Amino acid sequence: MTEITVNSTICGFTHKIKGSMNGDKIIVDIETPCEKIKKFSHMEIPMMETLDIKDNYVIDKAQEAQCSSNCLVPCALLNLCKLESGFMAKSLAKKAGSISIKFDEV
Repeated sequence: MTEITVNSTICGFTHKIKGSMNGDKIIVDIETPCEKIKKFSHMEIPMMETLDIKDNYVIDKAQEAQCSSNCLVPCALLNLCKLESGFMAKSLAKKAGSISIKFDEV
């Protein structure tokens, strides 16, 4: 089981994402106050449909829900999928702790 917290400070939402591998799918549930994210808050994501940006299950669902192109949730979901499928080391993610975008000069 992987658990991720997404702090979307630009839009003011915090999302809790939980997921685990089950066969060839990653089962994901998202606790969120965002109406757009709620539209795809439970998914069974085919592992092999997360490897590229084009023809990507997560990106397709975010697009269907009309998420903003700068929404952090799809990126977090893809990171969770990489962790659960073994394409990214959980030890590396644990060591990093978080990733961020810093607006140095605006």
